[in-house]
Amino acid sequence: MKRLGFILLFVCSVFFAEAQTNIQFEITVAKDGSGDFESIQAAIDATKAYPPQRITIFIKNGLYNEKVCVPSWNNQLSFIGEDRDKTIIIWDDYFDQINRGRNSTFFTYTFKVEADDFYAENLTISNAAGQVGQAVALHVTGNRSRFKNCKFLGNQDTAFLDGENSHQLFENCIITGTTDFIFGSATVVFQKCTIISKKDSYITAASTQKDKDFGFVFIDCNLQADEGVQTVYLGRPWRPYAKTVFLNCFLGKHICSEAWAVWSNKENKSTTFYAEYNSTGPGAAPDRVEWANQLSRKEATKYTLKNILGEWTTQLED
Repeated sequence: MKRLGFILLFVCSVFFAEAQTNIQFEITVAKDGSGDFESIQAAIDATKAYPPQRITIFIKNGLYNEKVCVPSWNNQLSFIGEDRDKTIIIWDDYFDQINRGRNSTFFTYTFKVEADDFYAENLTISNAAGQVGQAVALHVTGNRSRFKNCKFLGNQDTAFLDGENSHQLFENCIITGTTDFIFGSATVVFQKCTIISKKDSYITAASTQKDKDFGFVFIDCNLQADEGVQTVYLGRPWRPYAKTVFLNCFLGKHICSEAWAVWSNKENKSTTFYAEYNSTGPGAAPDRVEWANQLSRKEATKYTLKNILGEWTTQLED
C-alpha cells in the first residue's frame, strides 16, 4: 500500500513538473513577425490562467491597432515595451460610436486591465477618436496595478481608474486630456507624472467611496498645458465623497485660483476632500475655494505609498 502511494505521488509530481514546463513565462510580440505573436491580444489569450509566477510579454516597437483587454484570470502579467514613444497601442472608440446607451463610455477603452498584479512599462496607450466626447484610452479595475514610464493619450475621459478596492500606481507617466481625463473610484498614486491639459476644463473627477481614506494622490507631479489653455481646475467630484490631493506638485499658470469646482451639486462642498501641500509654480495660490484644504507638514506625512496603497509597495519606498 505504501509502495502504491509512493508511485501515485511520483506520478503526480512528474505530471505537475511537465505542466510547469509547458507554461511560457516569456513571450515576445512583434508586428514584423519576428516574435511569438504579432498581436498583443493574441499573446494575452495564449497565457496560462492564474499562473504560478509572473509572465512577461515583451512588445517590440510598432503601431498596434487593436482594442486590448487583460481579463481577470490573466493575472501576474508584465508588459514591457521596447521604447515608450515607439511602442504604441491605439484605438478610436468613443461614446456615440459605441452607441450602447447611457453607459457607452465604459466600452470605449483602448486598453483595459481587469486582472490583479498587472505591470506595464515603456508603452504608449492612445484613444485616437479626437474631441468627440467620452473616449477612454486606459481602463483599470485590477488591484495592485502599476504603470511605469508610460504615456496615456486622449481627450475627454482618458484614464478611467476604477474599482472600489483597486489600488494603482503610476510612476513617471504622461497623461493628456481635456475634460475629467483622470476619473474613477480607485485609490491611485501618481508619482513624478506629467499631467497635460489640452483645453480649459477639469483634470480629475474622482468618485471615491465614502469609507475610503484616500482617492487620487499626486506626488511630485508637473501640471502643464497646451498653448492657449488658460483656465483649468484641479478637479470636480463625480461622486459626493471624492478625494483628491496634490503634494509637492508644480502647477502651471493654467491652473485657476479657485482650483476646485463642485459640479452641479453644491452639497458636495461638505462631503468632498480636496487638498494641496507645498504647491509651487504660477498656478499655486494660498487661497482656494473656502471648502478646500491646505495640509500642514504633519498632515502631509501620512501620504506615503505604504499608507495609501498597502504593503505591496513597501519595496518601492525611497
